[in-house]
Amino acid sequence: MKNPVILVGVGEMGSVFARGILRLGYPVIPVTREMDMQEVAADYPEPQLVLVSVAENDLHPVLEKLPTQWHDRVGLLQNELLPRDWNKHSFNNPTVISVWFEKKKGQDFKVLIPSPAFGPQAQLLVDALASLDIPARVVADENALLDELVIKNVYILTTNISGLITASDVNDLWQNHRELATEVANEVIDLQEWLTQSKFDRERLIEGFVEGVNGDLQHMCMGRSAPGRLTRALGLADEAGLAIPKMREIHAAKVQ
Repeated sequence: MKNPVILVGVGEMGSVFARGILRLGYPVIPVTREMDMQEVAADYPEPQLVLVSVAENDLHPVLEKLPTQWHDRVGLLQNELLPRDWNKHSFNNPTVISVWFEKKKGQDFKVLIPSPAFGPQAQLLVDALASLDIPARVVADENALLDELVIKNVYILTTNISGLITASDVNDLWQNHRELATEVANEVIDLQEWLTQSKFDRERLIEGFVEGVNGDLQHMCMGRSAPGRLTRALGLADEAGLAIPKMREIHAAKVQ
């Protein structure tokens, strides 16, 4: 029998990966909030992968409690993910996937574009998703992964934050409010560059953003998490000493 995959967090997104992983013949061991991870780790000290599928706000509390014997087997899939998130916990080589499909309660998944992945078990995740007809791909190296994570962050943050103003879908945002979207996107990139201590090809990031837009033109810009994303972005901008005037203007008008 193949080594099991530990699934930490069994929500909508975790359920999709669980289906695909099971189809590949790997046992899936779920870990819920009520369970003691140390006890699970004692029973399964050498899993194939420990896929952490909790929400963004729960990520760091979960990683702080992750058993040490699992530290070299971690998989991550959260939005707004960057290397600083796993470096903080000394996870040197996690498997990371930038998820470009959504799964809501009572609905099947909806794919925007193929999901890029990198790390020791990236191919396992790509194969698991392929078994469900969800496109995904392995990228070449850590630099390529970083670019992909930042593209997704630009998409998520720009659409969410701009949507507080437009209350529209992404096609309307890009076709009819492009100046707003571009201004917010560039402020998001300023923040991403500070968070990663890297410089990016802004034209390439905007192209990636537009690819995401074209993947689902009716995708709504603003979800429930939009105000929280904006507030969190402003807190990081204050820490970085970044002006980001357009995002501050939107926060003052729509959040405060």
